[in-house]
Amino acid sequence: MDLRAERPTDTPAVRNVHLRAFGDHGLVVADLVDTLRSTVTPEDGLSLVAVEGGQVVGHVMFTRSLLDAPRRLVDVHVLSPLAVIPEFHKRGIGSALVRHGLEILAERAVPLVFLEGDPGYYSRFGFVPGGGLGFRKPSLRIPDAAFQVIRFPEHEPWMTGTLVYAEPFWRHDAVGLRDPDAQDREHPRTGTAH
Repeated sequence: MDLRAERPTDTPAVRNVHLRAFGDHGLVVADLVDTLRSTVTPEDGLSLVAVEGGQVVGHVMFTRSLLDAPRRLVDVHVLSPLAVIPEFHKRGIGSALVRHGLEILAERAVPLVFLEGDPGYYSRFGFVPGGGLGFRKPSLRIPDAAFQVIRFPEHEPWMTGTLVYAEPFWRHDAVGLRDPDAQDREHPRTGTAH
């Protein structure tokens, strides 16, 4: 398996990874990735792929967001999304992508990386629940246990506050969990909330 930065020629394959990995939610995630891609620069953000047998089988993205700390805004990163094609699950591909990305971000002096995810999976990389460390989640729809953070050496004790997701996460409604039944009850004809 080869881990490397995503290339422009990988775009269709990366989209396919997310469509296959996320099922019914795949289109939202694939569209989010397409939008976030434009925010990744050589100095800021990270988009990595795992290639096996010449095929892109996994993808992870780290993008810049902000921490609204008492002293000032702090540049932080968000790990989202992470996906591996289903038939390649349980081979350590996702773990390898996350570890590689975290190593690169630590070298870039990023102080904090946040995510929404399964604590049982992400704790192996050093992620811990953010609420108990003075961090506030950007949406009440994020379960407390899912709101996680990893602190790097550049983190200073005053760097606490509210995570502010980059605008594409809001535009694609990719923050927290939605209750489709609640939306249907509010607007049974359209299925959307206003």
